Amino acid sequence: MASGSSIRKIASCLHRAASTVSREVTRHGGRPSYRAYDADQQAWNAALRPKRCLLALNSKLRDVVASKLILDWSPEQIAGWLKTQYPHNESMRVSHETIYRSLFIQARGVLKKELMDRLRSKRRMRRSRHASELGHSRGQIVDAISIRERPAEAEDRAIPGHWEGDLLAGGKNSYIATLVERHSRFLMLVKVPSKATEAVVAAQSEHVRKLPATLRLSLT
Repeated sequence: MASGSSIRKIASCLHRAASTVSREVTRHGGRPSYRAYDADQQAWNAALRPKRCLLALNSKLRDVVASKLILDWSPEQIAGWLKTQYPHNESMRVSHETIYRSLFIQARGVLKKELMDRLRSKRRMRRSRHASELGHSRGQIVDAISIRERPAEAEDRAIPGHWEGDLLAGGKNSYIATLVERHSRFLMLVKVPSKATEAVVAAQSEHVRKLPATLRLSLT
C-alpha cells in the first residue's frame, strides 16, 4: 500500500484472494489508516481466550434479560422480544443460546445461578434436542466420572494445578495425548503408542510427575 499497489496486485503477491486483502484493509481503517503493526496486535488480541460474553459486557442488556427470566420468560421469548423492542439498536440483541450458556456456565459469573430455576426445562445442562440427557450409549466410557462432578475451583479456572487430559487420533493409528493446565492454558503434548486406556494414562501420569508439586493438584 505504501508503494501505491492495488489490492489485486497485493493479493497476487501474497497468494491470497483480493477479497481477503480488501477485508483486512477495511477492517483496520482503510488504505489511509492501515498499519501492519497495529493490525497484527489487534489480531492477536482478538484471538485471546476466554472472551467475555455479550451479557458480561453490556450491563443494560444483562439486566433486561434477568428481569424477563424472573418473569418466567424463556430465552427464546426474550431473544425474540428484544428484536421487536429494539429494532434499531444492535447492542440490545442477544441470541437465546447466549442466554442459555450464560446460565449453565456459571464460571462466567454473568447471570445468577438462581435464575436457572426459572427455566421451564429443569435440566442442568445444555444439550442438542436430538440427544438424551444421559447421552448416547454408543462410545460411552464404562464407569466414567462425569466432568460435571469436578470441583468448583477447577471449573472456574481460579486455582493453578488442575489439568485436563484428552487424546488426539491421527492417520495410520497415530495418537497424541494432550494435557492442558486450566488456569494458564499451558499445553503439553505426549506421544502415545496406542489409544488403549492403560497406555494413555501411563504416558500422561509420567509427564505430570515431572511437574512441580504445586502444578499437579488433579487430572481430569
